[in-house]
Amino acid sequence: MSVPIRILGIDPGLRHTGWGIIEQTGMRLSHVAHGVISAATDISMAERLAEIFECVGELARHHGPHAAGVEETLVNANPRSALKLGQARGAAMAALAMAGVPVAEFAPRQIKLSVVGTGTADKDQVKFMVQRLLPRAGEMKLDAADALACAICTAHHLPPPLRNRGAA
Repeated sequence: MSVPIRILGIDPGLRHTGWGIIEQTGMRLSHVAHGVISAATDISMAERLAEIFECVGELARHHGPHAAGVEETLVNANPRSALKLGQARGAAMAALAMAGVPVAEFAPRQIKLSVVGTGTADKDQVKFMVQRLLPRAGEMKLDAADALACAICTAHHLPPPLRNRGAA
């Protein structure tokens, strides 16, 4: 009999950090919960990061994931934006580490490839496939869909100790 492995996916952002939780039992994936952490835009950067840190830590404490996946920051034409996004990502990763949750990091292209089958999929395609793979998830915002996609990608790349736990 397979033991469920709970996985938390994070799509970091300074304004909206998506999160999604799935369970993997054998080869079957099922939806647990999802949502978006929306930090106020009229507070300081330090306060936003503290809010992301606290909310992700609370998610980890409440849902008890065995593993987590976080989307890597894509360095685009605006290095300043990438740096700020990296800070949000760091706050989420630090919260997970403080909660004792192993964290894997995935490039956006790798997440899209895991869920859609192509690394160049747009956000609407990712959301469509997440809703097909996790039909009980219902309607969701794009940030939550990206986070669930990250959780699915994490499930596909679990390290052997966790993978073996789920096969027990």
